[in-house]
Order: sequence, then C-alpha cells, then structure tokens
Amino acid sequence: MISNSTIEALLNRRSIRAFAQEPIDTDTVETLETVAQHAASSQYLNDWSAIRVKDQALKDRMAQIGNQPYIATAPLLYVFVADEHRNALIADAKGVPTDPDSYGLAASYRFTQAQNDAVLALHAMETAAYSLGLGCVILGSLLNDVPGLIEALHLPEYTYPVLGLAIGKPAQDPTVKPRMPRDLQFFDDTYPSDDEADAAIKSRIADFDATVHEYYDLRHADRPVDAFSDQIAKLAAQQMDDAHKVLPLAKSQGFRLER
Repeated sequence: MISNSTIEALLNRRSIRAFAQEPIDTDTVETLETVAQHAASSQYLNDWSAIRVKDQALKDRMAQIGNQPYIATAPLLYVFVADEHRNALIADAKGVPTDPDSYGLAASYRFTQAQNDAVLALHAMETAAYSLGLGCVILGSLLNDVPGLIEALHLPEYTYPVLGLAIGKPAQDPTVKPRMPRDLQFFDDTYPSDDEADAAIKSRIADFDATVHEYYDLRHADRPVDAFSDQIAKLAAQQMDDAHKVLPLAKSQGFRLER
C-alpha cells in the first residue's frame, strides 16, 4: 500500500477524549478553519457554518447536552451547522421571497446537501488537526437535545446543528479501532445481494466479531463490551425512527421536509 503523511494521518485516526489543558495557538486555529472552508460545497452554496464555543459556561452546557464531561475540557470546540440563513439574507437583498413556502433553499434536498457540506467541512478540519499532531472527537452526542442546542447557540431560521468537533493536544494514546475487511465494504459494479453473497457476508462478520472483541477486551479489560454484530443487533432492535425527531425540529427552523 502506498503511504505519505496524509495517508498516515488518516490511517492513524483515533477518537481522542482526553486533552492536555494547553490552548491552541491562533495560527493553528486559522489553518484549521481555512482548511474546512476549502472542503467541497454542493453548487458552491457554502451552506454551512461553524460555531466556536469559547465561553466556559457554554462549553459546560454542551457537555451537559452531550452527557460527556470531557466536552467541556476541549481547548477547541466547534458545532457545525447546516446554514441556509445566510443565503436567505443574500436572496432577500436581491428581492427574492424567503418565507418558508417560497424559499427554494429550504427544501428537503437542500437541507440534506447542507448537512453533507457541513460534514465534509468538519472532516477536512479533523484531518488537518490530526496532521498537525492534535487529537479530535466527533460529537454526535450534541444532537441528544437539538432544541436545547438551538437555544444555547441562538441558531436562527434556516439553520440546523449537524455535528460537534472537539480538538486539543492528546492526553491519551488509544489504539486504532479495527476496520472491516475491505471486501466487505467495497464492491465491483453492483451490490452483492443474492443468497450466496448474504451468507458470505454473515460468515465474514463472524470473523470480524472476533477481531473487534479482542480489541475491546484489551481496551476495556474490566468492562466487557458486546461483539460488533451484537451492537448492531441491539441498535436495530430499538426501532428508533430518527425522522420523527428530525422532521419536526427542522420544520420549526423553517425547512420544508417531507416524510
């Protein structure tokens, strides 16, 4: 396999949840934010923004929402936001109606694309941070309480929180989590979905279970962790329909989302 510094940074990516209490210098912050701005953007709409969470009381609130105390200790903390509000201001200045029924950028497709753009920007920032020797953790947990997050960050109409990102100098050195065999995620031309292929996937997953179980046993010797397939089965059994959560909240922010 070919290697260079970028590939090494990506292959050694680990979630870091303990940070040295050292500030991140302004040049590094400027670099990370500029890299995020250079991520791909659908139709060049630049339809995302990121909130720097600097106030300690607000960091504490983020930690409360995410139910993860380490969030409050991150030297750098961002919340990435799908943002059609700024484009609404541009449209309004050009005399284009921006009420929820008329505003073209409030539709389901644009909401999804704005989410995608925010994730791409976050991932670019995360990769840049790792390349500089920093550590990160992506914070889906901030979506535990989307109304509380919207209120805390004063998010206006046509915005919606997507993910958080905590960054700092690592104060831990976890091992890299194992990944599936490549041929279980990369397929030629079509998805292998006949009975023989399904049986082969199930068989290979059993082998992957053993690899993941060994990883967790070494990492959490005092606390047993379910095998990979058991984790998937547990989540599948919850029958959680996130659409029931996202749709009303996104609509309250002005987006037109349909079931």
